Amino acid sequence: MRIFVTGASGHVGSALVPELLSAGHEVVGLARSDASAAALAERGARVWRGDLDDLDGLRAAAAEADGVVHLAFKHDLMASGQFDGAVEADLAALKALGETLAGTGKPLVSTSGTMMFAGLGRTLAEDDRLPGGARVDAENYVFGLADHGVRSSVVRLPPSVHSSLDKHGFVPLMIGFARAAGVSPYVGDGANRWSAGHTLDAARLYRLALEKAPAGVALHAVGDEGISLWQIAETIGARLGVPAKSITPEEAAAHFAFLAPMVQTGVPASAARTRELLDWKPEHPGLLEDLAQEHYFATA
Repeated sequence: MRIFVTGASGHVGSALVPELLSAGHEVVGLARSDASAAALAERGARVWRGDLDDLDGLRAAAAEADGVVHLAFKHDLMASGQFDGAVEADLAALKALGETLAGTGKPLVSTSGTMMFAGLGRTLAEDDRLPGGARVDAENYVFGLADHGVRSSVVRLPPSVHSSLDKHGFVPLMIGFARAAGVSPYVGDGANRWSAGHTLDAARLYRLALEKAPAGVALHAVGDEGISLWQIAETIGARLGVPAKSITPEEAAAHFAFLAPMVQTGVPASAARTRELLDWKPEHPGLLEDLAQEHYFATA
């Protein structure tokens, strides 16, 4: 298949492109910069210049493709405090892609996150849905495309998608905060739990979703169902040689900046249905094992 991938040069995209190519697919990657275009070309992908605001370009690329993976999100806009703008751009891009694929039976695999369900009070399952909200509307839109002739699915990524490819995710940020502060903090008792998954396992899941996922399903790229923030902070502290320390919710903003809400919440997530549907199972190290490696802690 010829697969159009947004976010192809990003964290998960950099693993997905070779995964797709090695399986015999042709990859066309969206690139908004010369550096991204060069990286994609070096990996063997074709380059489609544009960005998420170029809706006509997204429609044209989707029309030429046999399937689409939507990974891109304006993380820089979110980090600058303009989360609503990033969410609006994401939904607009998805609608451009979805409307183009309507009635074709082609696959569209989109991306969301398990953290949308924070506060659920139990382990998140693939069949769980929310009625609406930021990023939820995009997820629900993709599910709805199943009724319009699109083999649509959503991969929910856990808050930690980890590997040596993870340069700007939550875990590198936490390591950076701990290194700067001289302590590895967690909020309260740190009992809140994050699910986690390895980048290479996630990439394989996207490929399998393209190839054979039924329409209208959610899939969980989860290897570790739930790891407490206390465990993560302790592991980071031990690797850096600094103490882990409990802090108050009021202190969290000073330590974690925009990440503060994330480190105070969490939701364990199951991938049982995902494994059953696609015969997928994680094969790479879990988060705590990955944190024992040097790649997260090497400095220039």
